[in-house]
Amino acid sequence: MRERVAIFGATSAIAVEVARAYAGRGALLYLVGRNPTKLGTLVAELGAACVGSRVADLTETANSEELVQQAVATLGGLDVALIAQGLLGDQRASERDASEARQIFDTNLLSVVALVIPLANHFESGGAGHLVVLGSVAGERGRPRNYTYGAAKGALNVYLQGVRARLGGRGVGVHMIKLGPVDTPMTVDHEKTFLFARPPGVASAIVRAVDAGRTEAYVPWFWWFIMGVVRRVPDRLFRRIRALQAR
Repeated sequence: MRERVAIFGATSAIAVEVARAYAGRGALLYLVGRNPTKLGTLVAELGAACVGSRVADLTETANSEELVQQAVATLGGLDVALIAQGLLGDQRASERDASEARQIFDTNLLSVVALVIPLANHFESGGAGHLVVLGSVAGERGRPRNYTYGAAKGALNVYLQGVRARLGGRGVGVHMIKLGPVDTPMTVDHEKTFLFARPPGVASAIVRAVDAGRTEAYVPWFWWFIMGVVRRVPDRLFRRIRALQAR
């Protein structure tokens, strides 16, 4: 039987590459994205591999359960669900304006949780499936450059740990993908260094991590070592390391 894959936030640069990767190995896809032009282009490219799509703003969480139900019904079941929406936001603005902070939390945490709930319930009832969520290494420790975004991703990581524990032993994979910086439109204003990954390679690593059953995966892999060090630096020293405190 062909894999049945639903992607929420399908018009992000990374999600587009994940969709291509799954379509390339014969999966059937259902795509949900906010940008109708980008979504239409991707649907046309994937052709028969895409059996359905929908334009939706995922921060409108009243529709989240219905979006999941429609994806399941269109695909005739669900094997893999990827939640990929994200918003870096304006860190400095979020320090002055609660509405900016709220938007960052709504996009990166609350809208994701609103999808996780019906997806986890669906997979639990069937005793199989993979729930995949894109997180960030920014959620490992707060830094001046992006701590509002990082706090949302850190909270999401804790939430997924609980979902994973709840579904443990029930045949459901719950995967948190902790991304390092990726060269996408979201980071267009960032100075690119050798640490920035490219979307095609990131997508391949995500698919491999799900296939391997990895519950928490750092992408690219070397962030496992970097964040292992960063997490262990005493706070007093952490605040004195210029590279970590840069704005």
